Amino acid sequence: MQLTMIGTGYVGLVSGVCFSDFGHDVICVDKLPEKIEALDRGEVPIYEPGLDAMMAKNVANGRLKFTLDLKDAVAAAEAVFIAVGTPTRRGDGHADLTYVYDAARDIARALKGYTVIVTKSTVPVGTNREVERVIRAENPDADFDVSSNPEFLREGAAIEDFMRPDRVVVGVQSERAKAVMAKIYRPLALREAPIVYTDLESAEMIKYAANAFLATKITFINEIANLCEKVGANIQSVSKGMGMDNRIGGKFLHAGPGYGGSCFPKDTKALARIGQEHASPVSIVETVIKINEERKRQMIDKIMYLCGDKVRAKKIAVLGVTFKPNTDDMRDSPSLTIIPALVGAGADVHVVDPQGRKEGEELLPSVTWVEDVYEAVAGAEAVVVLTEWNEFRALDLKRLAGLMKDAKMADLRNIYDPAEAKEAGFEYVSIGR
Repeated sequence: MQLTMIGTGYVGLVSGVCFSDFGHDVICVDKLPEKIEALDRGEVPIYEPGLDAMMAKNVANGRLKFTLDLKDAVAAAEAVFIAVGTPTRRGDGHADLTYVYDAARDIARALKGYTVIVTKSTVPVGTNREVERVIRAENPDADFDVSSNPEFLREGAAIEDFMRPDRVVVGVQSERAKAVMAKIYRPLALREAPIVYTDLESAEMIKYAANAFLATKITFINEIANLCEKVGANIQSVSKGMGMDNRIGGKFLHAGPGYGGSCFPKDTKALARIGQEHASPVSIVETVIKINEERKRQMIDKIMYLCGDKVRAKKIAVLGVTFKPNTDDMRDSPSLTIIPALVGAGADVHVVDPQGRKEGEELLPSVTWVEDVYEAVAGAEAVVVLTEWNEFRALDLKRLAGLMKDAKMADLRNIYDPAEAKEAGFEYVSIGR
């Protein structure tokens, strides 16, 4: 099939590359010339394991192209995917749909023949109906259907999630559109991946409800971790015991410094706002948002306590700044709250992250970036683990402690055994243990 992807951000680029790997002919469109030029050179603007090799393969075999020319790309397509950003709108917490509606108008002016317009961006309930209205107003004679096809991609595992999904959600209004979407996802049907066909509103709600539920699991286990510290329980044992119940499951039950990233923060805020606007508040989600913000401040208190409530003029090494490993994404990362607080208190912060420096240098201008962990901790009075990169999981703790001026560790991801850390010479604090 001939598919067009509007937007070459995280969702658009990963989806476009993976669709081309299915065997479809895909054109990815963006408005930024420098972005298209970089993609044409084979440069991937995001860090996602395996994406560069898959992109290069499909460009080489002619199934994947990049262009600034939306008009020709849309005219040739059987389905056009909208995969533009929907950031949190300033002031009210709602999703900013400016880019979605702008894309819809551009698409409307370029349509030729029957086309399915597919919204892949995460959008509030009712957006796809509005996309349909916008296109109809711009081009009354257009022959098209609108479909909602939200993505469920985990950063760092996006290709696997696309190729072997738990499910694919497709909201449609006609059998004609359903047939097109079924043809697009036929390679997954052959692998027996479940495809859920539903109405537009339900598809939109599934995405928000799923992300809000996962954010709630994270927040719940963080609250239980706090209680474990008070009563002497071990959060890792508690999480394991809970997760073995099939009704609960073990995923997203890992205590830490709070959730971040491109999805959970904005999607929980958007869902809370949708509830408020419809006089049906989602109180649990509203509380999750509040607790997650408090969680980051609690981590600052934990680090300060470890350092005797004084970090002024102390060197502190921080391991990891991205919101999770295997990504370069800094959006709403706990590090963006914790590190500025340490700097503001007078600490000399040295940072190591395998992929975070590209975005981090601008977002965290008052820190020293170091490539090597042992160099970062040399002469430090505390080391803080903020992101559980594999590179940080098997460090020589004795060597680490020996290089430090004062061997103190705040392990905010529980990647080390407390007994081993203490045996290596660390004064050690972690989460819920």
